Amino acid sequence: MRGTSVPVESSETMPVASSEDVVRVRQAVRGKAVAAGFSLVDQTKIITAASEIARNTVDYGGGGTLTVETLREGARRGVRLVFVDQGPGIADLDRALSDGYTSGSGLGLGLGGAKRLCNEFAVKTAVGKGTIVTLARWR
Repeated sequence: MRGTSVPVESSETMPVASSEDVVRVRQAVRGKAVAAGFSLVDQTKIITAASEIARNTVDYGGGGTLTVETLREGARRGVRLVFVDQGPGIADLDRALSDGYTSGSGLGLGLGGAKRLCNEFAVKTAVGKGTIVTLARWR
């Protein structure tokens, strides 16, 4: 994924284990997006993607953590989110990324919707070992 070697200006890690944590995730991501100078549209995109992945982390991953990073690459500013859980993993990642796939009662965007809302998106998963979802948005 592009941006993995981009200098990190700030980083914050937080738990993602409950509905209250999902609310805190949205607030933290909004704060980082505002600080990075994102437009309201770009703020909304990354907050929506973060909300979907946070909800998946709670509902399907059994909870985990989020690391929120503010990035700078020359004049570009970005926000990268790394969600990690130790849940059951995703058995069929291609299916989970496909349009129209839902396995529960989230926002209905799923992984594919979150991917479309971001400039960068990667999933690393192993059945029985958990999932890491990394996404970033740039302005």
